[in-house]
Amino acid sequence: MTVSPPHPPEEMQKTAQHTLDHALHWVRQGQAVAVATVTGTWGSSPRPAGSCMVMAESGRVEGSVSGGCVESDVMHNALRIMAGDAPEVLDYGVSSARAWEVGLACGGRLEVLVEAVRSPACPTGTWPMEILEQLCALMAARRPAVLLRTLDATQHRVLATRADGALEHPAHDEALGRAALHALATGRGLLTPDSAGQNWFVQPLLPPPRLLIVGAVHIAQHLARLAALTGFDPIVVDPREALATTERFPGLEPGRTLITEWPDEALPALSIDSTTALVTLTHDAKLDDPTLETALGSPAFYIGALGSRKTQASRLERLQQLGYAPEALARIRGPVGLAIGAVGAEEIALSILADIVAVRRNGPLATRRGWDNP
Repeated sequence: MTVSPPHPPEEMQKTAQHTLDHALHWVRQGQAVAVATVTGTWGSSPRPAGSCMVMAESGRVEGSVSGGCVESDVMHNALRIMAGDAPEVLDYGVSSARAWEVGLACGGRLEVLVEAVRSPACPTGTWPMEILEQLCALMAARRPAVLLRTLDATQHRVLATRADGALEHPAHDEALGRAALHALATGRGLLTPDSAGQNWFVQPLLPPPRLLIVGAVHIAQHLARLAALTGFDPIVVDPREALATTERFPGLEPGRTLITEWPDEALPALSIDSTTALVTLTHDAKLDDPTLETALGSPAFYIGALGSRKTQASRLERLQQLGYAPEALARIRGPVGLAIGAVGAEEIALSILADIVAVRRNGPLATRRGWDNP
């Protein structure tokens, strides 16, 4: 008798939500909501500028602004601001008594802007609800955007992007437009003055990265779960309906994130972009090769293919015969994953996701995967 591994809770494989989605959900429930954003960091601060945490008056929290050292103090202040106090920039640093009280004694410093969302439950809020709705709609459409705010929380502006990555409309100030493009490129927020000397916090808001998995095999079950836990939106593609089932992939939605079509039909409609990683796990050239051809014609930041060195060599030879140049074929990472000595589907999935993260973050293991020695 074969014993199947227990299925993960359904919510673990649902589409990753942006932190602000939770804020909007709570506002629509009729709760007062506050948003805390890291607006400045120095030294060894654990979270980059632009990181945010949302809090509801019920006590619900999503996101973070540190490694856990200042969240309680931020929540305490957020309750005060939701109750009617003015927005505030909280300063935590090695020279601050508050930093020692809350546990930020690691040598870093951070500043956190806390403001409430203006809603019927919190009429004193400064973050306009329509701005929150606009940002969540852009994230749902996978359109990167930039939120511009003054630190007194009196001005909020949104800059959306076009499909080519340029700003949809020019910023009201040339200096802020340049800062917005820089923030989008680096994924980090920054504090910068406009041409008149007014300081603005420029916060990039990027949709969750996607992981397209071709092949609804055993490894894919674990890889989809790990991807969701790591903040990716997993999508599984496999025309074999006996494998691509909601029983095997709980939480994925048939026709949207669990697709039973041939890859060459399904992938073009998914609009592969630069925030997309793609992995093929089938060992079947009828599925692998069309997948890789589509991937090579896309800006996907990661392309991986399961298989031995021999399988990879055969795969590259077939693609070379189709006219792909060596520099294009070098984008395909195979054998896929880091050489961690993985045994079993769970560990192989872990090695694949670790490699994807290394490439995405430009980590050292992106170039030293461990497959160099035969």
